[in-house]
Amino acid sequence: MKHIILDLCGGTGAWSRPYAEAGYDVRLVTLPKQDVRTYEPPSGVHGILAAPPCTEFAVSGARWWATKPPYLLVEAVAVWRDCMRVIAAASPTWWALENPVGRLRQWAGAPAWTFQPREYGDAQFKRTLVWGTAMKPEPIVIREPKRDKKNQRVWRAAPSPERAALRSVTPPGFARAFFEANP
Repeated sequence: MKHIILDLCGGTGAWSRPYAEAGYDVRLVTLPKQDVRTYEPPSGVHGILAAPPCTEFAVSGARWWATKPPYLLVEAVAVWRDCMRVIAAASPTWWALENPVGRLRQWAGAPAWTFQPREYGDAQFKRTLVWGTAMKPEPIVIREPKRDKKNQRVWRAAPSPERAALRSVTPPGFARAFFEANP
């Protein structure tokens, strides 16, 4: 029997890709096909990866918080709560919920651990918080990447319709290291 991995709000499926490549039964629960707010998990879930949209939480958008309609934050918190509902209902062996540094910790509390993509060979600077029971992968950084425009392309992405999607893709080095630490 293949282990079931749920990838909640997974977008491109980048975080769960190493599991899929290894033959796990990966179920991507993401819009437009499936909505975590109405999803009921199957029995036998081994692990859960959750990445609720960070647009209303990330500190990188703090300058716009005061001008945004309050319902956007209410909806974002509802998505986070439904990720937690699915996690509780599935009772997996391990789970991890990630979001960049920001105000999600007001609801979720202190994270279990944090990481920088560059710690896993990805030339990006974007401190990310992780809540859950999953093991933190050992960093593999050999040398510190330079802080230049190329390495900060995700953090400094210009406003556009694709910006949120570009910034939310799980870096491949981290996804691989996470898989190896949490089989």
